[in-house]
Amino acid sequence: MSLKQWADNGWLRNHQTTRQEIENLLGIVERDLHDANTQGTISDDWKFGIAYNAALKLCSILLYASGYKPEKNLAHYRTLQSLPLIIGTGRAGDAEYLENCRMKRNVVEYDYVGGVSESDAEELIQFVIELKIEVIQWLTKNHSELIKRQ
Repeated sequence: MSLKQWADNGWLRNHQTTRQEIENLLGIVERDLHDANTQGTISDDWKFGIAYNAALKLCSILLYASGYKPEKNLAHYRTLQSLPLIIGTGRAGDAEYLENCRMKRNVVEYDYVGGVSESDAEELIQFVIELKIEVIQWLTKNHSELIKRQ
């Protein structure tokens, strides 16, 4: 399926992003990576949740730059699942990983404490660091008008 087909299904709506919006989202990613990497002061559950938020923002950047925004229903799910549609089908496993992270984050956010291990949090933080590099490269190649010159 394509993003256009998703929009035709009513899952996405057209969105005209701006450089400022993208910079604001990248600022959130930077803040969240910094906060998630804080040693010893917050729980692994919370580090995981913060890192998840950074991953979600990176996927939002890709979706916004592609001209779309998710509708309210299943917004996080659709945003994460758009990753392989935008960057390439080689990222399908990453979208599935992020979906699992979304579900785990929901459990520790709403149901109980301690559902995330230190290694879970560290793995997601590392994933986000790598994804950020790829998103910036993608933006630079495909939508350089939306990103400051590095």
